[in-house]
This record gives sequence, C-alpha cells and structure tokens, in this order.
Amino acid sequence: METYGKILLIAMPAFLILVLGEKFYGVLKGRDTVRNMDMISSLSSGITNVTKDVLGIGVAIISYDWLVKHIAIVHIQSTVLVYVIAFISLDFAGYWVHRIAHTYNFFWNNHIVHHSSEEFNLACALRQSISVFVKIFAFLLLPAALLGVSSKVIAVVAPLHLFAQFWYHTRHINRMGFLEKIIVTPSHHRVHHAINKEYIDKNYGQIFIVWDKLFGTFTEESPNIPPVYGITRPVHTWNPIKINFQHVWLLIKDAWRTKSWKDKFRIWLMPTGWRPTDVAEKYPVYKIENVYFFEKYNPAISASAQYWCWFQLITVLLFISYLFGNIASINQINASYIYIYGAFIFLTIYALTELMDKNQYAFIPEIIKNVLGIYIITQLGGWFGADKVLPFINEILMIYFVASTIVSFYFSYVFMKEKTLNIAD
Repeated sequence: METYGKILLIAMPAFLILVLGEKFYGVLKGRDTVRNMDMISSLSSGITNVTKDVLGIGVAIISYDWLVKHIAIVHIQSTVLVYVIAFISLDFAGYWVHRIAHTYNFFWNNHIVHHSSEEFNLACALRQSISVFVKIFAFLLLPAALLGVSSKVIAVVAPLHLFAQFWYHTRHINRMGFLEKIIVTPSHHRVHHAINKEYIDKNYGQIFIVWDKLFGTFTEESPNIPPVYGITRPVHTWNPIKINFQHVWLLIKDAWRTKSWKDKFRIWLMPTGWRPTDVAEKYPVYKIENVYFFEKYNPAISASAQYWCWFQLITVLLFISYLFGNIASINQINASYIYIYGAFIFLTIYALTELMDKNQYAFIPEIIKNVLGIYIITQLGGWFGADKVLPFINEILMIYFVASTIVSFYFSYVFMKEKTLNIAD
C-alpha cells in the first residue's frame, strides 16, 4: 500500500505532463484529439482507480501466493530471467482477462470505463475500473506459478506492466515498422478501441501482439477505415463512478424484469450486450447503429464552469498526492482514517463530474463532500497531520470548503435556469 503510493507520487505527474503535452502538440499541429471535459473525466477516472488500489479494496478468491505454494515445480532465483518470465506471464494472463472482459456480459462491466471515451488519446488510458472487488483470474498466472516466481517479483513487475500500456493510446503515432509484428502499437490499439464492425473486439494484447496473432484475434488498421471510438451503448456522462456501474445496473434490471427464469440466470455469462428478448422489446436501450453518424457526448458548458472544473481537478490532485505521500503517518494516527480520506476523494470526483454533466443537483454531493471535509478538520484534529507541514492549512481548507459550496450552488442555479429556459423554448 505505502510502496505503491510512493510509486504513484512519481507516476502521476509524469502521466499528467504527457497528457497535457499531447493536448498542446495536437493544438500546434492543428489536430487536437483531446477535448477538455473528456480529459478531466479521464483523469478523474484514473484518480478513483489509483485511490481504490492504494486502499486495497478487493479480495482474491485464489491468491498468487497460494498457487506458488501448492503447484510450483521449481523455485527460480531472483535474476533478470525471473523478471522476464514474470513480465511475459503477466502479459499472457492480461490477454485472456482482457478477452474475457469483452466476451461475457458480467465481466464487461469491469472494463467498460476504459472504452467509454469517444476519443482516443493518452488521457483515456487512465480510465480504469473501480468495480472489480473480487479477483478470480489469478490462475491465469499459472506459468509463473509453476516456475515458482516469487509474489514479490510479480508485485514489482505488475505496475511496470500496467504503466507500459499507457504510451500507445494516441492518434499521433502511425505505423512503427517491424515493431508492428512484435508489440502492441498505437495502430493496433486504435483498432481495439474502435466500434467499427471491421474492428470491434480485436487486438486484446497488452504489450505483445503475438497473443492476438496466435489465438486469432488480430486485425490490422486499414487506411480506408478510420476508427470510430467509444462503445455502442454510449454512457452519456462524464462521471466515472456512474460509468463503472452502469452496465451491471442494466444487467440487474434486465434479470429482474425478464419473465424467463432461464434468462434471469444466463444473462450474466451471455455474450457482451445480450439482453432477454422480452426486456429488450419493452425497455429499449439506445445503441449506435451507424458509427459514422452519431453525436458525441459534449454538453455545452461555459468557460467559467470549465475553469472551475480545472481548479477542482488540480485541488483533488493535491489532496490525493498528500494521501499517497503520507499513508504510513495517517495509518499511525488511526488505521481507519485512510478510508475516510478515500471516501472524501470519491465524493470530490463524483461532485466534480456531476457539475461537468450540468446536473442541476450537483451541489448535493458537493455539500456532502465539504461537510465531510469540515468534519475531518473540526472533529479529527485537523487535516490528517498536514498542519505540521503547512501551519495554516486547516484554515485554508475551511475557506476552500465554504467557497466551493457557494460556487457549486451558483453553477447548479445556472444549470437549473438554463434547463427551465430550454423547456420553455
């Protein structure tokens, strides 16, 4: 937990610089692939994901440690070869977990957030799931377990393997010559994120493209078929927390509504997107039929609201940086405090993205967040020991919480007024 937090303290600024760099590069080249609100939504999703991971929310049915203990044939010593084996094993497992997520209804919920952006850029790489609470695919690391690769090695290699999947989420890099035959490139991954019928559900590889070529899921990007990004049932929200549970909520409702007992049970493991016939007819869900003619989600929002959203994003990045840099000291004060801190981060993201959606009730989660912040300062003795570093931090935060509530009320009022005028028109 603490080690991963320290790693993220270095990784987060690097990712942010690269995301903003891609934005500025696109503007300079006259090919901007990064919309402001989409970028904030993606960064917000990344924040919720790393917060969940650092807090360790989730359990494994079969742990990798258990596998090594019970099935290892040999125990390879920690050499460069061990790390190479671990990396390849993680990539093999990653291919199959990825493919399963695209194949079955229930598991698609764990991955939908990553595909929810209707753009393709470095920011969308940060859209990662918070809906995985039970991990069941440790058995896919069987090759590493048989060779007795230590769980400590896996723990070191896993973040590197994940971070190595960031760079190829871009439209600014074309074909890469002979590398196209070995590793996943931007061209390969553009295909994967596309909803064109020629491309959909292809190129599951994470680092090595050889798995797709070996198991028959590879498709090359065609210069005559420009990829169209997103999902066929658009999420129509910037809120990453809603996106994470949107699909499973539909499955729950469909399972409840269908009259067929068989469908109530089989819906979970049917192909992604499958719905019972009686429910699909009675409760239709919008689906993109022509990928070349649909309107991207992009609520018109004023410049002042956008500036406020950027301010809130920067603020939450400062909050989370303090959490990741001080997990040990916060734990020493009280072990439950990091979960209170995590709840505050999630509330902040929820309130921010509801405002981005122009929800006229966005002030409600904002008030809850600010009340929690004030409670932390007044009842828990300050902001988790931050006053030892910055003497006036508690007073500054109190001013922020009050001001943030007022501003949120203002924008909610504006949104409500706009909605009333639109209805009148």
